[in-house]
Amino acid sequence: MKRALILNAVYPRIGGVLIRGERGTAKSTAARGLAALLPEVNVIAGCRFGCDPGDPTTWCTECKERYANGEDLPVTTRRTPFIDLPISATEDRVVGTIDIERAIKDGERHFEPGVLAAANRGLLYIDEVNLLDDHVVDLLLDSAALGMNIVEREGISFSHPARYILVGTMNPEEGDIRPQLLDRFALSVDIRGLLDRRDRVLIMERNISFEKDPEGFCTKWAKHENAISQKIFAAREYLYEVSYTRRDLLLIAGLTTSMQVDGHRADLVILKAARANAAFEGRMEITKLDIALAAELTLPHRLRRSPFDQIDINLESLSDHIEDIQAEIDSSNQGDAAPVDASSQEKKSLTTSA
Repeated sequence: MKRALILNAVYPRIGGVLIRGERGTAKSTAARGLAALLPEVNVIAGCRFGCDPGDPTTWCTECKERYANGEDLPVTTRRTPFIDLPISATEDRVVGTIDIERAIKDGERHFEPGVLAAANRGLLYIDEVNLLDDHVVDLLLDSAALGMNIVEREGISFSHPARYILVGTMNPEEGDIRPQLLDRFALSVDIRGLLDRRDRVLIMERNISFEKDPEGFCTKWAKHENAISQKIFAAREYLYEVSYTRRDLLLIAGLTTSMQVDGHRADLVILKAARANAAFEGRMEITKLDIALAAELTLPHRLRRSPFDQIDINLESLSDHIEDIQAEIDSSNQGDAAPVDASSQEKKSLTTSA
């Protein structure tokens, strides 16, 4: 679970993570903990949407108009926002609204930001995502994939960036999530309570320590949190430099085809997550272990299975499977160990998405 969250923090365009598990297993605690680790970001001062000053192509309508009018756009920093979306949220609350009456009477365009605006370049958390209306979740996932939120009412249009880390949690006992929606979450993990008595005692001790002295507890762990935050920031900086070869791509494709995964989304997610993992560990090229770690988070919720199938994908079995695929590739001389260079457009998207 922690690895899935951190990989999304390194590369927010991976596509989010779905955490499934029984009650009381710290699913929401982990999501809120990630928000504290995310580094501060540069934003345009006075912008309601936190636009990135280094990427004008993603600016909101207001920032584009300010720039077109010759106004200076000073830069400031802000903490990464953590936005909690209630399951009762309506479509207008999510995407925002345009005041049509004001536009007709006064000739002014007024946009009231929604949840997507508040979550831009931050973390959007949805508890009990399986109970959220499907059309609302579709809006969230589509905007996360596009990186923009476009609202049009009666011929009036307004757009703003909507790039965020989407974290959904759910208890399978309270209802399932439809397959089409499940596939749109890039990564997925299943959480169970710890069975080791010492681990459970440690949880109680830390909880009591926090309740007794919250400030002291945070001070005690601040150095550790800052170290992880710096690793995430550094990984974001050179993520686009992490290289991969054609053989790596063939390994990923061989893995997904042999496991009969539908579509191509899984292949792309595995590649992105593998590069994010390599960057977080300070390496400049991906390895078979990176691919296996990424596949462990990407494939379980995408496999074809009957209602009574119990498929357990673990790192060991995936590593063995990748070795077999590599032997097959080498025997057929399909592999190419030459690095594949990221295009300039990819480099730009990787650096600005954070």
